[in-house]
Amino acid sequence: MKRVLDPCCGSRMFHFDKQNEDILFMDNRTYYEELETGHVVNISPDVVGDFRKMPFEDDSFYLVVFDPPHLLRAGPKSWLAKKYGKLNPDTWQEDLGKGFNECMRVLKPNGTLVFKWNEDQVKLKDVLATTSYKPLFGNKRSKTHWLVFMKEAKQ
Repeated sequence: MKRVLDPCCGSRMFHFDKQNEDILFMDNRTYYEELETGHVVNISPDVVGDFRKMPFEDDSFYLVVFDPPHLLRAGPKSWLAKKYGKLNPDTWQEDLGKGFNECMRVLKPNGTLVFKWNEDQVKLKDVLATTSYKPLFGNKRSKTHWLVFMKEAKQ
């Protein structure tokens, strides 16, 4: 089993090594398109799966990086929606809450969750209200936030 999970990998935008052998890349879709602008959308996960119900055993990964879709509003031809996916406007709070629970479930005790969120359409405080987990630290100065959580050791 690989040590790191990216359950919403999309086109692996923030990864320096998009083929890193230590990372299991998962997404709920596969997609490829070359756009007229020259941009390429290439979503090719190792595992096709839903971050709300992951197909992994408990305590499987040392590190999970959770970068779920952050758009509620985007048109059907939106380049951003193709690249990053889109949240369901009616269920996004429940979906993100399930995502946090699943990320913590698959983390090993004392494992680390890195959460990435862009608050262009949904404020970070509203996202954090979907879960009881509290971040240890993160950045507070831009629209894109990186937060770090740690799973508690089993007693």
